[in-house]
Amino acid sequence: MTHSTYHYPSSKDITKSHFLSAAIEITHFWLFCGLDNIYCAFMGSLDNLSMLIKQYGLSKGTNEANFIIEAYRTLRDRGPYPVDQVLKELDGSFGFVIYDNKDGTVFFASDCNGKIGLFWGIAADGSVVISEKLELIKASCAKSFAPFPTGCLFHSEHGLMSYEHPMKKLKPIPRIDSEGVMCGADFFVDSQSRKSMMPRVGSEANWVNWGS
Repeated sequence: MTHSTYHYPSSKDITKSHFLSAAIEITHFWLFCGLDNIYCAFMGSLDNLSMLIKQYGLSKGTNEANFIIEAYRTLRDRGPYPVDQVLKELDGSFGFVIYDNKDGTVFFASDCNGKIGLFWGIAADGSVVISEKLELIKASCAKSFAPFPTGCLFHSEHGLMSYEHPMKKLKPIPRIDSEGVMCGADFFVDSQSRKSMMPRVGSEANWVNWGS
């Protein structure tokens, strides 16, 4: 991404309207729901949804978007598992966006196989935009956009991390368009790196604090 995209806005800069404007532009099979001031747009499907429903003690009618909200709420309030462990348990092709109206938190994630292709960038007003529609991203973000990296999670307070390789750092590689202009960056796991922090356990491992 261009230089400006490395300065991610805080949750205060990402409003509910920003979240919704990105979510409704998705054309894959998607679900949208809200519960207790938490909103989720889910694209794709989870192959192991039935198992996850049983694991979390949810009703049989729970769909993917409902499940993501319930998983998020459980981790936000009680935090029994690290976020990377929870996301690794999701089997399928998916991408999702969550907006927590309680504290203005936005975060989104994509699966590891890349079948749900998402793009993200920074709009002129500083908000983060995510969509599967490249033309929408180009119109909203000009040159400040790139494909959203697979197997990764973005949190509006803590930035980008790989949940597939949580102890590795991500390395940005500038993208150059046909005119020789930098138009974002692709992020790759740096196999030679290692984060110095120890994995958190218990209530400190919840989704709110994973990047701190």
